[in-house]
Amino acid sequence: MSLTRLDMVDVGEKGITAREAVAKGQVLFSPGTIRMIREGRIPKGDVLGSARVAGILAAKKTPQLIPMCHPLSLTQIRVDFEVGENSIEITSHIKAKDRTGVEMEALTAVVVAALTIYDMCKGVQEGISISNIRLVMKKGGRSGTKGRVDER
Repeated sequence: MSLTRLDMVDVGEKGITAREAVAKGQVLFSPGTIRMIREGRIPKGDVLGSARVAGILAAKKTPQLIPMCHPLSLTQIRVDFEVGENSIEITSHIKAKDRTGVEMEALTAVVVAALTIYDMCKGVQEGISISNIRLVMKKGGRSGTKGRVDER
């Protein structure tokens, strides 16, 4: 297979509208590791604080990581965590006023936050798993609001 063409889509004629996207993902652990995270006993430091900053930075750097993504003027980046018995659910919420959607920024924030959690915890547990990364909602543009039926 030869690479014959790569093009960044021209969005210059599209109107600037409010855009929003929410993505989620999970990092799976043993209950002992979750306990260490909750108690602040992970040797590398504050797991969720580090992951939050990494996710925010990743959303801002998405066009530098994904070749055909447009640089966007993001107006809000939120990365939140829900710590369960054996998992951490990551949720990113991204907003912008721009010509194209923020789905890739939302997904990138979740992925990099998950990788950061993995990195912070790999010294205390083997077999950590990152899973179920998905876009759960997008709003704005021609297609309006869309979301996963199982997560509305």
